[in-house]
Amino acid sequence: MAKNWYPIIDYEKCVGCLTCANFCPHGVYTVRDGKPVVTNPLECVEFCRGCQKLCDYGAITYSAEVKAHG
Repeated sequence: MAKNWYPIIDYEKCVGCLTCANFCPHGVYTVRDGKPVVTNPLECVEFCRGCQKLCDYGAITYSAEVKAHG
């Protein structure tokens, strides 16, 4: 699992479809008030982009990407 790799959700783009939370087999997300929340970031698998690829709204980036372009 990854220490510096986890999803970051842009809530201005997120529509609450929960595709990311329903997809992730590692328990990275929980749902609060109908929106996905990253509550277990250390469980994210490094360089996995499964939830990002499934997000039709472009609401997911990753911590390592933000730091690299930051």
